[in-house]
This record gives sequence, structure tokens and C-alpha cells, in this order.
Amino acid sequence: MSGDPELQLRGRLIRQLGALREMLPGSFVERRRSCGKPQCPCADGEHLHAQYQLSVLSEGKLKTYNVPLAQATEVRRRVELHRRFEKAAAMITHLNLRRWLGERKARKKGK
Repeated sequence: MSGDPELQLRGRLIRQLGALREMLPGSFVERRRSCGKPQCPCADGEHLHAQYQLSVLSEGKLKTYNVPLAQATEVRRRVELHRRFEKAAAMITHLNLRRWLGERKARKKGK
């Protein structure tokens, strides 16, 4: 394997991408709300119910999907995977740009 630390970092980032195959785009949102039942403890405005949502920009429009409590932890984890993907992709493209600029500069010196 190459001794180039940037190539090694790029390789590690690319190998980690396979673990991200379950990622979801968007934002995971937890809201607190009243259910509207007058006898419910949430009617006091302090003991509100948790409501979980996934907000996604799709075809230029914001779409919001309710997430059942039983799936909230998993959806939150999958949205975080997407954030990790975006960070890894940004780092890979940054490394590729630096390498390309270095190669370009070396070619110009060689002429």
C-alpha cells in the first residue's frame, strides 16, 4: 500500500461508505405537542407528548413524515449516517482536488 497519508485516508473513507447503505436524507425532528384531549396531562401545556418527524426536501418541496415512536431511534441513527456520508464525501473530494492540483503543478514544472 502507498505510504501517502492522503491516499490512505481516502481509502479508509471509501471503505466506510459501505456501512452507510441504510442512510436516510433530511432532518430528524422531535416536537412537543398537546393531543387536544381536555383530560390528558398535556392539556396543562407543560406535559406535552413527543412527536417525531423526518423532514426531507424532495423535488424542491419540504415533505414531512411522522415517525412512530418505535422507529424513532432507528430513523435518527439513519439520518446521522447520511451526515457522516456527506462529511466523508466532502473530505474525499477535497483530497482529490488537492491531489489533482498537485499533479497539475508538477506537470507545469516539467514542461
